[in-house]
Amino acid sequence: MSNEYGADQIQILEGLEAVRKRPGMYIGSTSSKGLHHLVYEIVDNAVDEALAGFCDTIQVVINKDNSITVIDNGRGIPVGINQKKGISAVEVVFTILHAGGKFGGGGYKVSGGLHGVGAAVVNALSRWLEVEIHVDGKKYFQRYERGIAIDQLKEVGETDDRGTKVSFLPDSDIFEETVYDFDILKQRLREMAFLTKDLKIILRDERDEEVKERTFHYVGGIVEYVEYLNKNKDSLYPEIIYCEGKKDNVYVEVALQHNNSYTESCYSFVNNITTPEGGTHMAGFKNAITKTFNDYARNQKFLKENEPNLSGEDVREGMTAIISIKLPEPQFEGQTKQKLGNSEARGAVDSVVSEQLTYFLEQNPLVAKTIIEKAILAARARDAARKARELTRRKTALEGLSLPGKLADCSEKDPSKCEIYIVEGDSAGGSAKTARSRANQAILPLRGKILNVEKARLDKILVNNEIKAMITAFGTGISEDFDISKLRYHKIIIMTDADVDGAHISTLLLTFFYRFMPELIKQGYVYLAQPPLYKVEKNKFVRYAYSDEELNQILNEIGRDGNYKIQRYKGLGEMDAEQLWDTTMDPEKRVLLRVTMNEEESSEIDLTFTTLMGDKVEPRREFIEANAKYVKNLDI
Repeated sequence: MSNEYGADQIQILEGLEAVRKRPGMYIGSTSSKGLHHLVYEIVDNAVDEALAGFCDTIQVVINKDNSITVIDNGRGIPVGINQKKGISAVEVVFTILHAGGKFGGGGYKVSGGLHGVGAAVVNALSRWLEVEIHVDGKKYFQRYERGIAIDQLKEVGETDDRGTKVSFLPDSDIFEETVYDFDILKQRLREMAFLTKDLKIILRDERDEEVKERTFHYVGGIVEYVEYLNKNKDSLYPEIIYCEGKKDNVYVEVALQHNNSYTESCYSFVNNITTPEGGTHMAGFKNAITKTFNDYARNQKFLKENEPNLSGEDVREGMTAIISIKLPEPQFEGQTKQKLGNSEARGAVDSVVSEQLTYFLEQNPLVAKTIIEKAILAARARDAARKARELTRRKTALEGLSLPGKLADCSEKDPSKCEIYIVEGDSAGGSAKTARSRANQAILPLRGKILNVEKARLDKILVNNEIKAMITAFGTGISEDFDISKLRYHKIIIMTDADVDGAHISTLLLTFFYRFMPELIKQGYVYLAQPPLYKVEKNKFVRYAYSDEELNQILNEIGRDGNYKIQRYKGLGEMDAEQLWDTTMDPEKRVLLRVTMNEEESSEIDLTFTTLMGDKVEPRREFIEANAKYVKNLDI
């Protein structure tokens, strides 16, 4: 075996080989997320044509073989020969990284696909890709296989259409899964249509006999986006406040409306790219909102001279807002485009929003009064919450980190080895305490259902006993005091009965984590235990089934001669400690589901929690009916 390390051992990956070798570097992952990302890369190119004013319709088709076709009616990729490379511009776009019309050549003023890797990366990671271009009355075609051109770009006929059609089949050698999810694509394409006023995007799924098709077309753009996000909430006023303007070469659009909830839902975008971590444009927006509302409240004597200013948090309570900016050369902090860094964006957003919001408040004094009165109530509640937190901190300091009395803690002190089971009810909690491995498994029983945090302010939440017990047990604090480094358990396992009540308790807990401790979910620390539904006994043979399918499988294995006994577990309390350990708590045998969230879809997650846990009954009923087919093992 040679251990030489010389010049010849340094590998040079030619062309698109690098992408096939390290796909995660270019599309994030080779899981479902990366698979769907391929579609967005091609659609982004079409949206850039729309932003430039040359395209008004994009079609995305999931074909029968699970390949994808994206068609736009833009200008069509240039078909001439690129002088530097001696090949067609089309082949340059699909085979060379960091090539495209987005690097200051005047092809695009603003663009979502920033690095010019989109089309080439999709090509590299596809079994085959075909491109058809309609330009100047002629039709051109080229095919690639695993990123390599099979022949040159050829003229293949005449056409009255214009635009680009790209079809590709993701390579199953690269991707862990290759089946597209209609709903995931639907959410992202809907968002793109909201952010690009008057662009029509059609999504069509031809895999089943009954073809599914959805059209997204929003003449009002982000105003309609706010309407959509607020549809299951009670708005405080009918208008959606809309600010639009251009400053320092930054085009700014902001739409906002308050509702009667206590959570803030503000989402920011740059050139249609979502920025979950915000950045300079979000900072400009927050500054403008806080300053403008305080100035108005002072001038109109809503705030007395000796009263402190409203905080930004107070003003944004119950606010749904979309901040969308477009600028020529966005600079993002970090590889993942999560946070905008351009300094000019802050000033532009601040200036446009301050000026137009001031004008709106003067023109609409009733709306202004409604918002400020809600903010003043929020400020009082925030003060009460601060006092409750300080009281908790003082107690903790005096008692030397006193853990809740009903917590059965574990002896291990390394959080990465510790897990806590949050268990519904005292009887199941008793079994779990007996069953657990005392070294690293802690048990926290909950008495009844916890508070629905979707309908309560922080001051009410902080005095709820069940919630206080969880906050103290986790050790992280809550809301702006939250510190993930103080988390005492790296597995937080929700263990409830497999029935409607159990599902409701799980949802209440997840709502609390999502609203006040989202990092727990983002960093993958939250799990759902999966207790078995059935116990099957035949002679000395004992097996547990976690689904109806598994039960049938077991019965087929042991024979259905009537010599067996099936026990249907209605709840955790029906299991003794040994059964609970064997089925639900033994790390060697248990089934755990990790709760994850994709920050790019946070507006949809937000909408789902509002639908399930908010005040309105009708949207909840519709949601449950629409999604009932995905839910198994609930005794309804």
